[in-house]
Amino acid sequence: METPSFVSSTIKKKQTDEDYFKREIIKCKNGSKKFTKAQLNDDFCDCPDGTDEPGTSACPLGKFYCKNIGHAPSFLYSSRVNDGICDCCDGSDEYDGKVKCPYTCHEAGKVAMESLKRKIEVYQEGVILRKVEIGLAKRAIARDKAELSGLKNEREVVEKVVHQLEGQVRKLKQEPQEKDDKMREARNEKVENEESGPDKNVDSQIEPMKASDVEKQGQAGESPSDQ
Repeated sequence: METPSFVSSTIKKKQTDEDYFKREIIKCKNGSKKFTKAQLNDDFCDCPDGTDEPGTSACPLGKFYCKNIGHAPSFLYSSRVNDGICDCCDGSDEYDGKVKCPYTCHEAGKVAMESLKRKIEVYQEGVILRKVEIGLAKRAIARDKAELSGLKNEREVVEKVVHQLEGQVRKLKQEPQEKDDKMREARNEKVENEESGPDKNVDSQIEPMKASDVEKQGQAGESPSDQ
C-alpha cells in the first residue's frame, strides 16, 4: 500500500538530518563555510547559521537538535537551551544540570503514534472512497456514452421520418393544385367547344337557305316587297 506523504516526509527529514552530520567534512547549511566532525557541538560557533552547533547554544541563530529517542526528533532555537524549561522530551536541551527534565518521549511517542495511525486510517479510507468514486464516475461515463449513442441513433431515425413526412406533405399540397389545374383545363376546353359548337353551324346553314328562298321567289315572279 502507498505510504502517506506526511509519513514519508517525516522519515526522510529524520534520515536527512542524521546523515548530514555523518560526514567528516561538513558544510554550513547556508554554504558559507565548512567544519570538521570534531567541531560539531564543540560549544564554539563556526557557522553563522549555527549548523555546527545543533546540540549547544553557542550560536545565537543556531537551532538545537533534540534526538528525542522514542519520539520524533525536533529542533528548537538555541536561545531556549539551558533556559530552565524542558523543551525536548528527552531533556537534552537542559544539559547543564540546573534543571532535571523527566523523560517523556515514550508517552509522547505513543500519543504521536496513535495520531499517526489515525491519520493513516483516514488516508486509507479516503483512498478507498476515491477508488469507489472513480469506479462510479467511470460507470457513469460509460452510461452517458451509451445514452448519447442511443440518442444519436434515435435522431437519425427521427430525421428520416421527418424527411418522409415532409415529402408526403409536399405531395399532398401538390395534388389539389394538380386537380385544380385539370379542372380549369377541362372548363376551358368545354367553353371552347361550346363557342365553336352547333349554334355557329346553324347560323351558317340558315343564311344559305334564306338566299335560296329569295332566288326561288324571284323565279316565281314575286318581288321581295310582295314577300
